[in-house]
Amino acid sequence: MFTTGAPFDLQIFFMYTTMLVAVPTGIKIFNWVATLYKGSISFETPMLFALGFLVFFTIGGFTGLMLSIAPVDYQYRDSYFVVAHFHYVLVSGSLFTIFAAVYYWLPKWKGMYNECLGKWHFWLTIIGLNLTFFPMHFLGLAGMPRRIPDYALQFTDFNQICTIGAYIFGLSQLIFVYNIGKVMFGKKQENLPNKVWDGATGLEWERLPSPAPYHTFEEYPEL
Repeated sequence: MFTTGAPFDLQIFFMYTTMLVAVPTGIKIFNWVATLYKGSISFETPMLFALGFLVFFTIGGFTGLMLSIAPVDYQYRDSYFVVAHFHYVLVSGSLFTIFAAVYYWLPKWKGMYNECLGKWHFWLTIIGLNLTFFPMHFLGLAGMPRRIPDYALQFTDFNQICTIGAYIFGLSQLIFVYNIGKVMFGKKQENLPNKVWDGATGLEWERLPSPAPYHTFEEYPEL
């Protein structure tokens, strides 16, 4: 919107108000990091995706700050830099948190997943994400626009890297589908502990078996 011909004073106003979005976002980042501080952290798959969310969401936030600067946005506008920024925020902010939640709650839903496959899924997703979207920052800075059916020859190398990364990212999700499908449609797991995760102290982990029955409490549980 900075390039629509709006008056200079209006551009300055919206530049500063856009920058102010970083304040509550930064507070939340420090809040999440402080929650981890002095915690007894174990690096199972749910925590790996949660930490991956923190790192890559922060990267997306920094590139968002760059886009909020009016004179700089004249170059970034409608370029692949915007695509890179958007997907670093979107993939980490939504997809990573969904993965973390599914892996965390799956033992209570149906049974325990394969931890080795979960970690393979995480690391291949991280590699695919960065190979796909990180080069797009440079493509945007070099002038490659968004929403085009083809690109100039000088952008070929970075686009090939993005394509390889996209295949790695996409194929790694098959590990997730297999891992979850094996639990959901496989043999029922017996003798799982109620409290699968250390430090999980909610009613569902303290008082219900894993997987949880269809009917839970006959009467109000004691807190």
